[in-house]
Amino acid sequence: MEPFHTPTSISIPYAFTSIPTATNICGSTNCISMSPWMDCRIWSRLPQGLIDRIVACLPPPAFFRARAVCKRWYGLIFSNSFLELYLQVSSHRHWFLFFKQKSLKSYIYRNNTSANHGTLRANYEGYLFDPESLKWYRISFPLVPPAFSPASSSGGLICWVSDDAGSKSILLCNPLIGSLIQLPSTLRPRLCPSIGLTITNSSIDLAFAGDDLISPYAVKNLSSESFHIDGGGFYSIWGTTASLPRLCSLESGRMVHVEGRFYCMNYSPFSVLAYDISINQWSKIQAPMRRFLRSPSLVESRGKLLLVAAVEKSKLNVPRSLRLWALQECGSMWVEIERMPQQLYNQFAEVEGGHGFNCVAHGEFVVILIKGSDKALLLDFIGKRWVWLPPCPYINNGGCGGRREDGVDELHGFAYEPRLAIPITALLEQLTLPFNSFTA
Repeated sequence: MEPFHTPTSISIPYAFTSIPTATNICGSTNCISMSPWMDCRIWSRLPQGLIDRIVACLPPPAFFRARAVCKRWYGLIFSNSFLELYLQVSSHRHWFLFFKQKSLKSYIYRNNTSANHGTLRANYEGYLFDPESLKWYRISFPLVPPAFSPASSSGGLICWVSDDAGSKSILLCNPLIGSLIQLPSTLRPRLCPSIGLTITNSSIDLAFAGDDLISPYAVKNLSSESFHIDGGGFYSIWGTTASLPRLCSLESGRMVHVEGRFYCMNYSPFSVLAYDISINQWSKIQAPMRRFLRSPSLVESRGKLLLVAAVEKSKLNVPRSLRLWALQECGSMWVEIERMPQQLYNQFAEVEGGHGFNCVAHGEFVVILIKGSDKALLLDFIGKRWVWLPPCPYINNGGCGGRREDGVDELHGFAYEPRLAIPITALLEQLTLPFNSFTA
């Protein structure tokens, strides 16, 4: 992986790029304590186990900077005992990972030839956003080959799917440690299916739905196929298929997982499709205010399915707004839980200009990305606040370029939890042994 770019230009593998900040550096070889609390005679005698526990609790950027301190700290990422400790004590971080790309579906329709892939995206680069500190970091994906696009994220792994029409090749990548695992390809040929992924410490479920290629020139939303493996020894390698509801239209390309079900938006008219993994069956849920919705998006937040959409009742005396609904436990009723303040919505509508928006959520945070623009809003449920995201300093000279009509600079985001260790990867590596190994 591309090294961190620190102010002192020290090359450290598997690192973030962060905006330099002022630091206090002691250049003396002798430890001169400005306070008795920083006396080296105390800190040098800390038990090694306690030091490892402290290092394991560091946020990812600080951890990778700490690897430059000594050989032992540099090698912690390869220590099984340290990774086991890390899994026990590290906190969950509700971060986001964004990629700069065009709409995947329009890109595939226009460029479904392998000759163009290498020139369109020679180097994969992602942008990590920490909603707690409102900071951006840059991270690269040097192992991912051309002609792959990010499709989903769960449990610290990014799912990359091949762009070519046909059976889809799938890669799972942990960008923090530079690992890449190839899964068996899907069985049915598809163009641009909707994709859902959920990963726990002991299982993985992956679903592809829609865009069945019935001929080289025609697609229909006919079926879904799923992949499952768990620590109990049960697995299904794309052997589980199901028929989609009639007359469904899947355009978002994404699914959201909540409590054993994958959900995705159905268009024309708006509704929500639900896939129950346990019984391998699809169902349809009516969307709230479906006749007046614009740019609806499904997200998962704190274990609940949320629908985020603009509401426009042109013939009624109701102000235009952006609202969030939560699906109740009964599975068919929606309750409005949040509404953007009207003054803020007026600003948002002026920037958005009717182009639409996408949403992504993680934990208590929801990010609303304006299409064709570098502008985005952050909703913090716990803090009860709406804030504009600071511009990403690694895009368009700090995000000052305004609207991008061609969509080149449009951000597409995923919920991402940075993790050094992911237990399910050991099981996946055993699974892929019978298949051809992947080399980038």
